[in-house]
Amino acid sequence: MLTRRKALHISGAFCASSILTSPTWGQGVYPDRPVKIIVGLPAGGSVDMIARMLGQKLNTQLGQSFVVDNRPGGSGQIGMPAVAKSPADGYTLTVSPASFLTTNVSVFQSLAYQPEADFMPISRLVNQPMVLVVKDKQKYPTAAAFLAAAKSNPGSITYASSGDGSPQHLGGLMFETRTQARMLHVPYKGGALAVNDTLAGIVDAMFAVLPEALPHIQSGKLHALGLMSPQRSPVLPNVPTMAEGGLADLNLSAWIGMLAPAKTPRPIIDQLNKAVRTAMDAEFKAKLAESGIEAAPSTPEELQRIITADIKLHAELVKASGMKAL
Repeated sequence: MLTRRKALHISGAFCASSILTSPTWGQGVYPDRPVKIIVGLPAGGSVDMIARMLGQKLNTQLGQSFVVDNRPGGSGQIGMPAVAKSPADGYTLTVSPASFLTTNVSVFQSLAYQPEADFMPISRLVNQPMVLVVKDKQKYPTAAAFLAAAKSNPGSITYASSGDGSPQHLGGLMFETRTQARMLHVPYKGGALAVNDTLAGIVDAMFAVLPEALPHIQSGKLHALGLMSPQRSPVLPNVPTMAEGGLADLNLSAWIGMLAPAKTPRPIIDQLNKAVRTAMDAEFKAKLAESGIEAAPSTPEELQRIITADIKLHAELVKASGMKAL
């Protein structure tokens, strides 16, 4: 027989369950409407490509559209604040390059967002190793030969980048700092322009993000001297790592991660992390690998540790360069 006390207990439990699974709390029914993924870069680059690939997978898994919203400009200072100021309900996310979360702390005098305080990491998505490339294979046949030339002619060898504080710039700074060589940095307004002038021989070298240089390496138009990675790339099995070429401690990745606004409920973060890991199936990884990109999902805590460590590393490299904050 159902007593009044038992009836009240059951009713109370039902009410508590209803509150926890209601759309207001964002748990149990998430997502129940489209999710926006803000990318602080133009459409067409590797960050945008990965955001769109992942969005399609998450759409299939979770039954809601994950729509990419490109907000380029200001080295992330348009898109990233928009995410930081959004409601922490899981319906506004970002897929961001490492530089927006790490290098910008040292490059800019002030930021419109705080990388460690304003965001909740979901997962690292991919690693993109850096690779040292040159046009003149005869003059610079190996990384060791390139280093010898740089040391013999301080400040005369030029290397291109997509701008101050960019991954390509950091690659050059790391090379100089760790080898005690001195080169001349030539910043461009974008990676495409930097690659074009490297192809033309206007600059001597480029510490390129692998996907942007891969087609030119495969065609023979650029010569890869060494990967700034602990291991070789499956798409370039004959290109040695810097360590294999005799240059130790030169590892740098232009990774990409997914994050949400700070204070997003942990159940939503966990659900998205699990969905990301599931999305990165064999087909997804194979498609990335064709472009020289390594799928590298992580836990939220691992991504937070990577961000913290890279903020420190990039600050050291920027300081060593003597570059003034913008």
